[in-house]
Amino acid sequence: MSFIHSETERIIKKHKTRNPYELLNAIGAVTRISNEYSKDGLKGYCIILNRCMYPVINGKLNETDQKIAAGHEAAHLILHKDQIRNSPAKAMRDFNLYDNSSLAEREANFFLADFIITDEEALDATMMADDYFTAASSLYIPAPLFAFKLYSMMQRGFEVRNPAELNSRFLRR
Repeated sequence: MSFIHSETERIIKKHKTRNPYELLNAIGAVTRISNEYSKDGLKGYCIILNRCMYPVINGKLNETDQKIAAGHEAAHLILHKDQIRNSPAKAMRDFNLYDNSSLAEREANFFLADFIITDEEALDATMMADDYFTAASSLYIPAPLFAFKLYSMMQRGFEVRNPAELNSRFLRR
């Protein structure tokens, strides 16, 4: 998945941001926050209609989860634009942000982890914290997202220990 990291770094450099909402704006997406869905339901989705990209974020999620959903949908719009355009349903729906069941979902999660968290921040957090969950908390991110970041770093040759499996059921609460 190092090609995902390379693409993420290219996007960060091009758009000069690590903020998911700024990235969505920079790529020309029209972001919507919807209160139609329950907190436990749909987290977000993205669709392309008439060449316009629409990411929709569940407004009932807390601020952190909304930001993560926005970054996840941005990843789909960047990495999977053709797949979204050509799918019969025309939308990528995410009921679970840390889904590891398909290549597209894994790629979106790796992009998101590398986009939001720098390698330096991840290394510092692991050095300063007593455990994995404290390290994730110190970065204000959910532990499953931190697992994706550490796995990305491992794949690129960093000597970090990934303390958890890539969990696809985290936000099904």
